[in-house]
Amino acid sequence: MKPLTGITVVSLEHAIAAPFCTRQLADLGARVIKVERPGVGDFARGYDERARGLSSHFIWVNRGKESFTLDVKAAPEVLEALVAEADVVVQNLAPGAATRLGLGWEALHARHPKVILADISGYGLDGPYATRKAYDLLIEAEAGFLSLTGTPEAPSKAGIAIADIAAAMYAYSGVLAALIQRGRTGEGSHVDVSMLEALAEWTGHPLYYAMDGAPPPPRTAASHAYILPYGPFEASDGETILLGVQNAREWDSFARVVLERPDMAEDPALNTITERSARRETVLPEIAGILRGLTGDEMQARLERAKIGYAKLRDMADLWAHPQLEARGKWGTTMTSVGAIPALAAPGQRGEDLGDVPALGAHTDAILAEIGWSEADIAALRERSAV
Repeated sequence: MKPLTGITVVSLEHAIAAPFCTRQLADLGARVIKVERPGVGDFARGYDERARGLSSHFIWVNRGKESFTLDVKAAPEVLEALVAEADVVVQNLAPGAATRLGLGWEALHARHPKVILADISGYGLDGPYATRKAYDLLIEAEAGFLSLTGTPEAPSKAGIAIADIAAAMYAYSGVLAALIQRGRTGEGSHVDVSMLEALAEWTGHPLYYAMDGAPPPPRTAASHAYILPYGPFEASDGETILLGVQNAREWDSFARVVLERPDMAEDPALNTITERSARRETVLPEIAGILRGLTGDEMQARLERAKIGYAKLRDMADLWAHPQLEARGKWGTTMTSVGAIPALAAPGQRGEDLGDVPALGAHTDAILAEIGWSEADIAALRERSAV
C-alpha cells in the first residue's frame, strides 16, 4: 500500500504548477481527479506533440490521474458533489476564479471543514499583485532569478519551468503537512503558495549575498560566481567536464594531482576561495589551459585520483541512457493513448506502478455514477455540454 492510498484529491489545474504538485500526490497513491474543460481540457495538452504525438509537458505531470470533464460554471452542483467527497482540493485557476466558484478558503471550510485547500497562484491571494496573471518566465523576472543567470552580456531564463516547479513542490509538501495536521485535529487547513514566494525562497543565497545594497553575484554562465574553480572545462577531444573545488584541502589535491602544479598548491595567494576568486582573470585561464591539454578520459581519471567532484556535460539523449538511473531502477512505463511510453520515477521511488496518463474525459461517466448521477442525469449534463 502506498502512503496516500485512500486520499482523494480534486484538482482544478492547468499547465505545470498544480499538475506537478498533484502528480507527486498521485505517485504516493492518492486518487487524483483532474477537472478539465469539456472538449479542450488542460491547455498543456496542446503545448507540443514531441512525445510520440502527445504533449511532453502533459505526460510529464499528469500520470496516475483520472480525467473528469466539467464546465464548472454550467454545473456547479457537480463540482460541489466532487468536493464534498474530497480530502484535498488543489487549484491554480486565474486570479479570483476559485473564489467565484465557491472554493475560497472561508466558504469551502464552512461547508467542508475537513477538506484541505491548496491554492497555487503567481503572487498570492492578496497584496497589490494578487490579480496579475503569472507565467513561469514572468516570475523568473519578478523574483530576480533572471538577473542571476546567463552571461555578463545577457540574462538567461532557466531551461526548465523553475518557478512553476518551486511552487508545486511547496504546495506538495504543504498538503502532506496539512494531512498530518488533520490527523491530529480533524480539521482541514489552507495551503497558500505563490510562485513568487517559492522562487524568492530559492534565491535566498544571492539575496543575502547582496544584502544592504552590496553588489549581487555576477552572471558567469555555467561557472560559479565566486567559487573557483567551479564550472566547465573543455578537454582536448572536445568533451566538457564540470568540476568543483570547495575548500583548501581540495585545492591542494587538485593543484598537485590534476594540474600537476605543486607550486600552485603551495602559493599562499591561491589558498582560499576568496583569494582565487580575486585573481579569476589570471587563475582561470591558467587552469583551463592545463586541462585543455588532457582528453576527457584523462581529466576524469586525474579528478578521480584527486577525489575532486566532477561531472560530464550531458544532453537529453545522454540523460535517457544515464547509467546511474538505470542501475537504480528509476525507469518504468506509463500507458497513454498512443501506448506505453517510458516514465521516470520520482525521487525516492522506483519505476514500478507509475500510473497512466488519462485521455481527456476518460473517467467522467464513472465518476459521475460514483457520486450518484444516473444515466439519464449524465445524458442531460452532456446535452447541455456541461461534461
